Amino acid sequence: MRTKILTALFFSALLAGCASGVKLDEVPVEDRSATSAGANVQAQPIGSAAQTSVSNVISEKSSNGIGPVGVEHVVFFDYDSFVVRADARPVIENHARFLQANKQRKANLEGHTDERGGREYNLALGQKRAEAVRQALALLGVSDAQLEAVSYGKEKPAAQGSAETDLAKNRRVEIRY
Repeated sequence: MRTKILTALFFSALLAGCASGVKLDEVPVEDRSATSAGANVQAQPIGSAAQTSVSNVISEKSSNGIGPVGVEHVVFFDYDSFVVRADARPVIENHARFLQANKQRKANLEGHTDERGGREYNLALGQKRAEAVRQALALLGVSDAQLEAVSYGKEKPAAQGSAETDLAKNRRVEIRY
Protein backbone atom coordinates (compact mmCIF):
# COMPACT_ATOMS: atom_id res chain seq x y z
CA MET A 1 0.00 0.00 0.00
CA ARG A 2 2.77 2.40 0.95
CA THR A 3 4.60 1.61 -2.31
CA LYS A 4 1.50 2.50 -4.32
CA ILE A 5 1.16 5.83 -2.52
CA LEU A 6 4.84 6.66 -3.04
CA THR A 7 4.61 5.68 -6.70
CA ALA A 8 1.53 7.85 -7.17
CA LEU A 9 3.24 10.79 -5.46
CA PHE A 10 6.34 10.32 -7.61
CA PHE A 11 4.38 10.36 -10.86
CA SER A 12 2.32 13.34 -9.69
CA ALA A 13 5.50 15.28 -8.93
CA LEU A 14 7.00 14.22 -12.26
CA LEU A 15 3.97 15.40 -14.22
CA ALA A 16 3.81 18.66 -12.28
CA GLY A 17 7.46 19.30 -13.16
CA CYS A 18 6.66 18.88 -16.85
CA ALA A 19 3.81 21.37 -16.74
CA SER A 20 4.15 24.69 -18.51
CA GLY A 21 2.57 28.04 -17.89
CA VAL A 22 1.89 28.49 -21.60
CA LYS A 23 -1.79 28.18 -22.42
CA LEU A 24 -2.25 26.42 -25.72
CA ASP A 25 -5.91 27.24 -26.23
CA GLU A 26 -5.46 30.78 -27.58
CA VAL A 27 -3.25 32.28 -30.26
CA PRO A 28 -2.32 35.78 -29.12
CA VAL A 29 -1.76 38.65 -31.49
CA GLU A 30 0.76 40.95 -29.90
CA ASP A 31 2.99 43.74 -31.16
CA ARG A 32 6.32 43.10 -29.54
CA SER A 33 8.26 46.04 -30.83
CA ALA A 34 11.17 45.66 -28.42
CA THR A 35 14.16 43.41 -28.97
CA SER A 36 15.41 41.08 -26.27
CA ALA A 37 17.88 43.79 -25.17
CA GLY A 38 14.94 46.11 -24.52
CA ALA A 39 15.65 48.58 -27.33
CA ASN A 40 12.67 49.86 -29.24
CA VAL A 41 12.33 48.77 -32.83
CA GLN A 42 10.48 51.06 -35.16
CA ALA A 43 7.84 49.22 -37.15
CA GLN A 44 8.40 49.59 -40.86
CA PRO A 45 5.21 50.12 -42.83
CA ILE A 46 4.57 47.83 -45.74
CA GLY A 47 6.16 49.37 -48.79
CA SER A 48 8.91 51.22 -46.89
CA ALA A 49 12.31 51.65 -48.49
CA ALA A 50 14.01 49.55 -45.81
CA GLN A 51 12.29 46.37 -46.97
CA THR A 52 13.13 44.00 -49.77
CA SER A 53 12.06 45.31 -53.15
CA VAL A 54 8.36 44.59 -53.43
CA SER A 55 8.50 44.05 -57.18
CA ASN A 56 11.16 41.35 -56.77
CA VAL A 57 9.21 39.57 -54.04
CA ILE A 58 5.94 39.62 -55.95
CA SER A 59 6.94 39.06 -59.56
CA GLU A 60 9.90 36.72 -59.30
CA LYS A 61 9.86 33.18 -58.09
CA SER A 62 12.76 31.06 -56.93
CA SER A 63 14.63 29.03 -59.52
CA ASN A 64 12.41 26.03 -58.82
CA GLY A 65 9.23 28.14 -59.06
CA ILE A 66 8.23 27.50 -55.46
CA GLY A 67 8.14 30.82 -53.64
CA PRO A 68 9.40 34.40 -53.43
CA VAL A 69 13.05 35.14 -54.26
CA GLY A 70 15.39 36.36 -51.55
CA VAL A 71 12.93 35.94 -48.69
CA GLU A 72 13.59 33.86 -45.60
CA HIS A 73 11.16 30.96 -45.20
CA VAL A 74 11.54 30.43 -41.45
CA VAL A 75 9.97 32.27 -38.50
CA PHE A 76 11.69 31.61 -35.16
CA PHE A 77 10.09 31.57 -31.70
CA ASP A 78 11.21 32.00 -28.12
CA TYR A 79 11.33 29.03 -25.77
CA ASP A 80 7.90 27.71 -24.75
CA SER A 81 6.15 30.48 -26.70
CA PHE A 82 3.97 30.83 -29.77
CA VAL A 83 3.99 34.63 -29.91
CA VAL A 84 5.31 35.91 -33.25
CA ARG A 85 8.39 38.02 -32.54
CA ALA A 86 8.95 41.50 -33.98
CA ASP A 87 11.99 40.30 -35.95
CA ALA A 88 9.68 37.99 -37.94
CA ARG A 89 7.55 40.87 -39.22
CA PRO A 90 9.48 41.44 -42.50
CA VAL A 91 9.43 37.71 -43.31
CA ILE A 92 5.68 37.48 -42.78
CA GLU A 93 4.98 40.72 -44.68
CA ASN A 94 7.01 39.55 -47.70
CA HIS A 95 5.19 36.21 -47.81
CA ALA A 96 1.86 38.00 -47.44
CA ARG A 97 2.69 40.20 -50.46
CA PHE A 98 3.72 37.16 -52.49
CA LEU A 99 0.56 35.22 -51.62
CA GLN A 100 -1.70 38.20 -52.31
CA ALA A 101 -0.10 38.66 -55.73
CA ASN A 102 -0.32 34.92 -56.47
CA LYS A 103 -3.80 33.95 -55.29
CA GLN A 104 -3.51 30.49 -56.86
CA ARG A 105 -0.50 29.62 -54.65
CA LYS A 106 -0.86 27.82 -51.33
CA ALA A 107 1.50 27.67 -48.39
CA ASN A 108 2.00 25.06 -45.69
CA LEU A 109 2.95 26.50 -42.33
CA GLU A 110 4.95 23.78 -40.56
CA GLY A 111 5.29 24.26 -36.80
CA HIS A 112 8.29 22.81 -34.96
CA THR A 113 9.61 22.74 -31.39
CA ASP A 114 12.86 21.89 -29.66
CA GLU A 115 13.39 18.54 -27.94
CA ARG A 116 12.25 19.64 -24.49
CA GLY A 117 8.79 18.61 -23.34
CA GLY A 118 6.54 15.68 -24.09
CA ARG A 119 5.42 14.59 -27.54
CA GLU A 120 1.79 15.70 -27.17
CA TYR A 121 2.73 19.06 -25.67
CA ASN A 122 5.21 19.75 -28.46
CA LEU A 123 2.70 18.79 -31.15
CA ALA A 124 0.22 21.25 -29.62
CA LEU A 125 2.87 23.99 -29.30
CA GLY A 126 4.02 23.46 -32.90
CA GLN A 127 0.41 23.74 -34.05
CA LYS A 128 -0.09 26.97 -32.10
CA ARG A 129 3.08 28.40 -33.65
CA ALA A 130 1.85 27.53 -37.13
CA GLU A 131 -1.58 29.02 -36.32
CA ALA A 132 0.07 32.22 -35.03
CA VAL A 133 1.89 32.68 -38.36
CA ARG A 134 -1.34 31.84 -40.20
CA GLN A 135 -3.20 34.50 -38.23
CA ALA A 136 -0.46 37.08 -38.89
CA LEU A 137 -0.67 36.37 -42.64
CA ALA A 138 -4.48 36.55 -42.53
CA LEU A 139 -4.30 39.95 -40.79
CA LEU A 140 -2.21 41.13 -43.75
CA GLY A 141 -4.92 40.04 -46.19
CA VAL A 142 -3.91 36.51 -47.19
CA SER A 143 -6.89 34.27 -47.89
CA ASP A 144 -7.43 31.47 -45.39
CA ALA A 145 -7.88 29.07 -48.33
CA GLN A 146 -4.21 29.65 -49.28
CA LEU A 147 -2.86 28.54 -45.89
CA GLU A 148 -2.60 25.25 -44.06
CA ALA A 149 -1.08 25.00 -40.59
CA VAL A 150 0.44 21.69 -39.47
CA SER A 151 2.66 20.62 -36.58
CA TYR A 152 5.61 18.27 -36.49
CA GLY A 153 6.44 19.00 -32.84
CA LYS A 154 9.97 17.85 -32.09
CA GLU A 155 9.99 15.14 -34.78
CA LYS A 156 11.92 17.08 -37.48
CA PRO A 157 14.71 19.07 -35.85
CA ALA A 158 16.65 21.55 -37.97
CA ALA A 159 19.72 21.15 -35.76
CA GLN A 160 20.96 18.22 -33.71
CA GLY A 161 22.33 18.81 -30.24
CA SER A 162 21.16 20.28 -26.99
CA ALA A 163 23.12 23.55 -26.97
CA GLU A 164 20.88 26.62 -26.78
CA THR A 165 21.84 27.64 -30.33
CA ASP A 166 20.69 24.24 -31.62
CA LEU A 167 17.47 24.35 -29.62
CA ALA A 168 16.73 27.89 -30.88
CA LYS A 169 17.00 26.71 -34.52
CA ASN A 170 14.36 24.06 -33.84
CA ARG A 171 11.73 26.49 -32.44
CA ARG A 172 10.32 27.57 -35.79
CA VAL A 173 7.62 27.67 -38.42
CA GLU A 174 8.72 26.86 -41.96
CA ILE A 175 6.73 28.41 -44.80
CA ARG A 176 6.63 25.96 -47.71
CA TYR A 177 4.89 26.37 -51.06
